[in-house]
Amino acid sequence: MSDDSIAYEPPRLPAVREVTFADLRAALAAGWSDFIGAPAFGLFFGGIYTLGGLLILAFLTVLKAPWMIIPVAVGFPLLGPFVAVGLYEVSRRRLAGEPLKWKPILSVVIQQRNRQLGWTAFIVLFIFWIWIYQVRLLIALFLQSQNFSSIDGFITVLTTTQSGLTFLAVGTCVGAVLAFVLYATTVITMPLLLDRDIDFISAMIVSFKTIQRSPRTMIAWGAFIAVLTLIALAPAFLGLLIVLPVLGHATWHLYVRAVDRST
Repeated sequence: MSDDSIAYEPPRLPAVREVTFADLRAALAAGWSDFIGAPAFGLFFGGIYTLGGLLILAFLTVLKAPWMIIPVAVGFPLLGPFVAVGLYEVSRRRLAGEPLKWKPILSVVIQQRNRQLGWTAFIVLFIFWIWIYQVRLLIALFLQSQNFSSIDGFITVLTTTQSGLTFLAVGTCVGAVLAFVLYATTVITMPLLLDRDIDFISAMIVSFKTIQRSPRTMIAWGAFIAVLTLIALAPAFLGLLIVLPVLGHATWHLYVRAVDRST
């Protein structure tokens, strides 16, 4: 073997702990505490997310396709983990006893575009695009003979026709698979990439290992996030002003409980 040959050494991954339902309750309580303790940051980042939803609604109205707001709203939470980076940083600073100042926190968020988080954001956006594409495909397959030009008309078709119910059933199954893949990919990945210098592939492996280590608990947490987020979407996205910050902070505290940060 030549002297210049280098043996490949796989990256050392942080250890994953088992997560219990008590950990979920504690993480949620800590997330609420962070939101109450620093409401300006929570409302700021939650406001960005809410404004994005309202702009999408306005854009679809201009395109005369307001009914598309329903599948877009269902898929919109897929972008939540990336938007929550600023919330993770606020929780990290509060946990470490560091001061909360706008400039360093926003600088951390902006700097992520030059780190591994950018690749994860690409994956998130790609899955969101797949979701929107498959919705259009299912509409073409099951609802092409239906006539609707408004949200009310779209809901009526979905709930009162056989083709609409079939569309709902198939779309729910496909959406559930996409949502689980994205959740398992990002639930630990995002805070882990913010917290330490690690490549995004390794971070995703740690995220999947966390799901594998505590499947019932982590799936329950994902279901809780989905239900709470969908409820928050109902009042014209305005519920996200509170729900997104609390869940973002809570996700950071769940990461701290699930991953051994000393390794």
